[in-house]
Amino acid sequence: MLLRSFFGSSLLLLAGPSVLAGPLVCTTSVEAPMPGSGGAPVEVTVCHPTESTSELVNRRFYTWTSPMAQGVDPLHQLTDFLGIAVGGIEGNQVMGFGFPDQTLIWDGSALQNTTGALLEEQSPSLPMRTMDISSGFNGSLAATETIEAVPDVPSDDHFPGVTPLW
Repeated sequence: MLLRSFFGSSLLLLAGPSVLAGPLVCTTSVEAPMPGSGGAPVEVTVCHPTESTSELVNRRFYTWTSPMAQGVDPLHQLTDFLGIAVGGIEGNQVMGFGFPDQTLIWDGSALQNTTGALLEEQSPSLPMRTMDISSGFNGSLAATETIEAVPDVPSDDHFPGVTPLW
């Protein structure tokens, strides 16, 4: 049993972080069998990891520059002086060459692109088309046989207490 758990954990380390637990979104679909096999349709379930919007924005915002708490240690002071960008939420990923002012611009661009993508996902460019609301009438008003008389417009003598302004 111990050997089996050790072997399973070493497979986990070899597989990488995509195997680690986290929130997943799974979709199941029914697909046709292989051509010529004569088998029954097959249910296929595919799961993808997901992250919340706030996690996505934080990850993109700290792509090139680490948060302030992780960015004031001697390592970051040295890398900032040498122009080496060390970013990530934990402040431990070497991202490339760039002084702090440039990495802030890169982080701002990443945040702008992320915000634009989130807004596009929230409201697609094509509007949703729906049917018109029914008018409440069974047919055309012009096609009806009975036409009701429209009452006459009231004249001045209907309002004796009103004095005209002109």
